[in-house]
Amino acid sequence: MEHLRASGFRVKPVAVEDTAIVRRRHGIPDALAGCHTGVVNGYALEGHVPAREIKKLLSEKPVARGLAVPGMPAGSPGMETPGRRDPYDVLIVKNDGTHVVYRSYRTSH
Repeated sequence: MEHLRASGFRVKPVAVEDTAIVRRRHGIPDALAGCHTGVVNGYALEGHVPAREIKKLLSEKPVARGLAVPGMPAGSPGMETPGRRDPYDVLIVKNDGTHVVYRSYRTSH
């Protein structure tokens, strides 16, 4: 959340017992689960999605359910680990529940 705040987003955390319920309500498949689910301007954000991709999504306004970063990859925002940065993909989840790579992060952000 600090990454989002530092990038100009207002963040309102809401504790829930089961994030799967929230994720499903917003149409994000369980296979793309991360550890957090957020919503901005009607788009779901699942996992540790970089602020730059959220800003791009909000600018482009594609027809989609939202963005997802499955799992908790080291080096993604909020998962910074000294000396370790795993490659990961930011996925865009289409309205039919399928997804494609929106942006790949390989070595540097």
